[in-house]
Amino acid sequence: MGEKTEIAWCDSTFNPWIGCQKVSPGCDLCYAEDMMDKRYHRVTWGQRKTEDTAPSVGTRVRTSVANWRQPVIWNKHAAAFQAQHGHRQRVFCSSLADVFDNQVPEEWRADLFRMIEATPELDWLLLTKRPENIEKLLKRADVGMPLPNVWLGFTAEDQEHFDRRWPIMREIPAAVRFCSYEPAIGELRLTPHYRSGLGGLNWLICGGESGKGHRPMHPIWERDIRFDCEQAGISYFFKQLAGKQAIPADFPLVRQFPEVRP
Repeated sequence: MGEKTEIAWCDSTFNPWIGCQKVSPGCDLCYAEDMMDKRYHRVTWGQRKTEDTAPSVGTRVRTSVANWRQPVIWNKHAAAFQAQHGHRQRVFCSSLADVFDNQVPEEWRADLFRMIEATPELDWLLLTKRPENIEKLLKRADVGMPLPNVWLGFTAEDQEHFDRRWPIMREIPAAVRFCSYEPAIGELRLTPHYRSGLGGLNWLICGGESGKGHRPMHPIWERDIRFDCEQAGISYFFKQLAGKQAIPADFPLVRQFPEVRP
């Protein structure tokens, strides 16, 4: 659960717990559900209400003590990592859950933030579909933001969800704020927000949906969001095409990272 990863925009993943509940259409083909519920039967994944599905909370399982020791080990070797790779180690937390899921026991989240504060040489990338929960859950965990080693991100699979989640996220102090436009299942433009405010959005990741039955990502969506990021001065990272198709040699592959403290 704490390990190197094939996710191109981070160096490692750490999962303090496993399990979640679907909250929007971007969750419909969740890879974590497919792996941890359907394949390994570690948890029962919570479902969102649809025409065909009744809502359910699901279950959550905390990961092992040995797994929780891993970031502390990474932190001890941070100088060597930075010398080898030229940047601080970027840790994506949580790839199999959501840090700001309000069904998680509050002491687990408090333990996580104590560890984040105790590993200042790591950059922690926290990605959520629940920005509306962040402030109240951090207050309960007695965490003050911004933490200098926390990058705070939100998922926006289309325009509707960006428009809903970004106004919440931009009010929360963070060393880095980022948006994951993945899975990109609908058009997303930043232009409606130029006047109302994009200040504080430092980074955007774009990627198509993977897995069986993946929904398409139209090439114009990628072109337009890349253009918007360039115009707004937002670092842009293209992750993958839908279905993890091979990226053509002539594709304008842009993989930028935000500027952060050394």
